[in-house]
Amino acid sequence: MDNRDVDRAVAEMMRVLGPHDTEDWTVPAGSLEWSCWTTAAHIAHDLLAYAGQVAARPTDSYLPFDLTVRTGASPREVLHVVTVGGGLLSSALATAGPDVRAWHWGLSDPTGFAAMGVAEILLHTHDITQGLQVQWLPPAPLCSAVIRRLFPDAPPGDPARVLLWCTGRGELEGRPHRTSWTWQAAVSD
Repeated sequence: MDNRDVDRAVAEMMRVLGPHDTEDWTVPAGSLEWSCWTTAAHIAHDLLAYAGQVAARPTDSYLPFDLTVRTGASPREVLHVVTVGGGLLSSALATAGPDVRAWHWGLSDPTGFAAMGVAEILLHTHDITQGLQVQWLPPAPLCSAVIRRLFPDAPPGDPARVLLWCTGRGELEGRPHRTSWTWQAAVSD
């Protein structure tokens, strides 16, 4: 995975959520305790954090900064901040060589940070669409790439449904519902 996947995921999020930016984003985002607004701000935060990690390359912790989205920002403005965060992550990934390593619960490479960024976008866009009652599933090609990189032991099946199951957001026939999970972004060199 690379910066182009992040760009595609951001574009898909804007395509799906942009037409709904005047709706009530104070409702819960799917099964999350967060509102749709807070969930979108969380996506922006994580994209910026991942960009910072890739650019600074710390090996044992996260950089000591956070993104704060002003509480009065409209959903449209929050989506704009997500676009900026996605652009920063994409830029950091585009200039990072394959040997770059940075910390995220272990050392991850650029493909891991791209996969985590795409996963955050797709999964939380799904959460927001659930809250806004918009019918949408993440695109299969991006889901397949995320599963290959972050969930190598995932079962076969429809990529969107499998990704949602891997992260406790859906059911798969014959498999118990997941109540906890972790992805595998770290690499072994």
